[in-house]
Amino acid sequence: MLRPFHLGWQGPGGSGARARKLVDDVISLSSSEADEEYARVLHDFEERHWQTEQLFEERYRQMEAVLGFDGSELSSRRKRLIGAYFCHEYTYAAAALMNPSIVPHPDQSGMTGGAVRFVMSLRAVGEGHISSIVFREGIALPDGAFELWPQSHFATAMLPDNSLTACVGDDCAVTLHRHAESTLSNSVIFPVTEQQRGGLEDLRLVRFDHGGGDYEWIGTYTAYSGAEIRSELLRTRDFRSFLLEPIIGRAGRNKGMALFPQKVGGQYCMVGRQDGKNLFLLRSDKLERWDDDGVLLMEPEFPWEFVQIGNCGSPILTDQGWLLLTHGVGAMRKYALGCALLDRDDPSKVIARSSKPLLTAIDADRFGYVPNVVYTCGALLVGEQLLVPYGISDSAVGFATTSIAEMLARMDATR
Repeated sequence: MLRPFHLGWQGPGGSGARARKLVDDVISLSSSEADEEYARVLHDFEERHWQTEQLFEERYRQMEAVLGFDGSELSSRRKRLIGAYFCHEYTYAAAALMNPSIVPHPDQSGMTGGAVRFVMSLRAVGEGHISSIVFREGIALPDGAFELWPQSHFATAMLPDNSLTACVGDDCAVTLHRHAESTLSNSVIFPVTEQQRGGLEDLRLVRFDHGGGDYEWIGTYTAYSGAEIRSELLRTRDFRSFLLEPIIGRAGRNKGMALFPQKVGGQYCMVGRQDGKNLFLLRSDKLERWDDDGVLLMEPEFPWEFVQIGNCGSPILTDQGWLLLTHGVGAMRKYALGCALLDRDDPSKVIARSSKPLLTAIDADRFGYVPNVVYTCGALLVGEQLLVPYGISDSAVGFATTSIAEMLARMDATR
């Protein structure tokens, strides 16, 4: 994809003095030199990207606003050439693709026979080991079959609105929107704040029911600054505009928080790994503030999870209780997926859990960017079937299907 090139981490503008010198260098070119250079840029890149020249123009306008110079006398071609110097090609999933999450799509029009249109998010890792959030759309059927919508060769970065300019301090929220002519499957959310500059990691999406048919799609993810982590929220109602805001409170210092899809007992609930090893249940009266240290929910009990356990996305409500997908880390840092069943009314009570792994890396799935890892950030309930997308050694994504009945049969009552 084509995206802004920053001379330094200074938001959309790059470092001021160096950026202004670059603009002056382009302005100093003669008309023939500028035309020749711009023709070379178009020859190399025009067919490789969507709306290439429009993106050059947009990037020029950003730089003009940031640097505060008057370019009214510049030709359109020279402006685009300046914009091109502040853009670059970026392959956002060149290093790794992993940790999918999946939720029902806001648009379920035309779905019949129990079919569910879905949105799947993934963590993509590109140059510099920077993690971004990408999406795929598709349709899942009650028999376990599914179909992904096609994805074009072009992708666009989601754009921040004025909230980014006004973002001062560590606790500000920003709003992003995808290009009006770009599909969700061809849109990417990149880090936009200082806290996120090292990456957006492991989004766990859930369709949250506020009651009365009022749904909001909320994701919990880890914002990595390059030195520190914290949990943040992604919030949207249409997958066109997205609010990114920090989780306030001491619980937000940890990774891997998963929100329940509705309030339980009048409170918001999350499952998190607050000590890096065990699972805890947290409660809060406010969605954006989590000061609760939580109550211990589960500890590693079986050899395949002795190192640590964690959640694999938001709990799923069934007639029998809350179904929680888990992961465990065992010998040789090998990952495996398991599950547990929590009480419907009091999810701090673990009714049953799997003593054996449900899914683990074998054969070719053991090889990749991070070997011996299977990992998911959420599953989709379609009728009585679960569709579980999962990362394969951080290098590909596979899909598993199973029934609720089979999952329950794999669990043993807790002692």
